[in-house]
Amino acid sequence: MEKIRIVVVDDTEETRNNIKTLLTFDKRMEVIGEAENGEEAIFITKEARPDIVLMDINMPVMDGIKATEEISVSVPETTVIIMSVQGEHEYLRKAMSAGAREFLNKPFSGEDLVRTIIKTYEMEFKRREHSILARPAEEIKSKVITVFSTKGGVGKTTLSSNLAVSIARMTKKKVALVDLDLQFGDIAIMLNVSVKNTISDLIKEINQLDQELMEDYLVTHFSGVRVLPAPIKPEYAEYIASAHVERIIKTLKGCYHYVIIDTSASFHETVLTSLDMSDRIMFVSTLDLPTIKNVKSGLDVMESLRYPKEKISVVLNKASEQFGIKYKDFENTLKHNIWAYIPEDSQTVITSANKGFPFVMTRTETKVAKAVIGIAQDIVEEKAAAGKDKGALKKIFGI
Repeated sequence: MEKIRIVVVDDTEETRNNIKTLLTFDKRMEVIGEAENGEEAIFITKEARPDIVLMDINMPVMDGIKATEEISVSVPETTVIIMSVQGEHEYLRKAMSAGAREFLNKPFSGEDLVRTIIKTYEMEFKRREHSILARPAEEIKSKVITVFSTKGGVGKTTLSSNLAVSIARMTKKKVALVDLDLQFGDIAIMLNVSVKNTISDLIKEINQLDQELMEDYLVTHFSGVRVLPAPIKPEYAEYIASAHVERIIKTLKGCYHYVIIDTSASFHETVLTSLDMSDRIMFVSTLDLPTIKNVKSGLDVMESLRYPKEKISVVLNKASEQFGIKYKDFENTLKHNIWAYIPEDSQTVITSANKGFPFVMTRTETKVAKAVIGIAQDIVEEKAAAGKDKGALKKIFGI
């Protein structure tokens, strides 16, 4: 194994000397340079091309966050490990967003320092080796479909998961399902997949993200759908920015024919990025007044954002006129046609969710499964976001 070439950056000479001393005890390490501020760090890194930069955050002239951003762009083969006495979430989030791969809290022991350097270096080495051996990806014409609503509890996750499975089974093509409900996403539970890594783990390597690395973070459902789960803990959502989401979607578009995205019921910046990048938005509603009010507000926002009307497909879930609101009144209120209807079938939906088996696989004879499979068929056939004809409505409801 070649020696790991390291540059130490800290505005305190005593700290730099202590770090160098700690590293001299490990023969795998070689300190090839040092700097006392961010500007010097950038210059030395561009000249020496080290494997690792140990970067302090708080320094004069230029801080470590800005220096890390510059190094990540101009010298992508160099990996930055941030060092700081600041252990707050905000510093961690900024460090990761800037491109740092690891974060060391001061003071640290020699053992912690060496272990972190070795782990980070080995992960980067494996990624590069994997990329070199990888074959060029085939050119794929990808479709991005975001399932969205401005009201929770309308069935977004149920539709997202069953739609992804339907498309995968129907087309035999590559389908990715992204859980972008970053605080309370349930896709992994809905599909009963084991979660090892989530989107919050992926963003730690966002600056190195390519198609090969993406595959390491996707979980395979037995239908063939590849899933990127939501963070395990709600507080991890704050580390994920719109730029991360954009990079993830672009990467998935390069290797998946269909990218289905489940979202939270909000216009958070991460959700807006997904909506902006979508070929089609499945806007889910039910026929109760609070939901209709929120959906109308959401459609107004989309109109102000100048989304083309044909990009938005209104899906009426738990569809039934028996509670007093007619479909025509719903359409007149929204000034938007209903594109698809999904009938009420709580028993099938809840049983499916509890067992972790999509009803489009296990209960294909039910009206709710036929409705979702029909939606998948229309997406595959690229039917425009116009209302279904009466014949289709009769076929779904059996009337």
